Amino acid sequence: MGINTEKEIEANLQIGPTDQGMVRIFVSAGEAEIPMDFEVEEANDIAEEIMAAARAADQMSK
Repeated sequence: MGINTEKEIEANLQIGPTDQGMVRIFVSAGEAEIPMDFEVEEANDIAEEIMAAARAADQMSK
């Protein structure tokens, strides 16, 4: 499975700070729950990657 492979899986995504000063990305799909904790610097890097991907997708749709 690659990034361009579509699947009929419904998932929930939550993002927020933890009480330990980390940023948590929490993904749940069916019975699976995946908590991923990141240091603030890592979270900022991820946010930049998401924004770059959104800009690229926007350019592709024009």
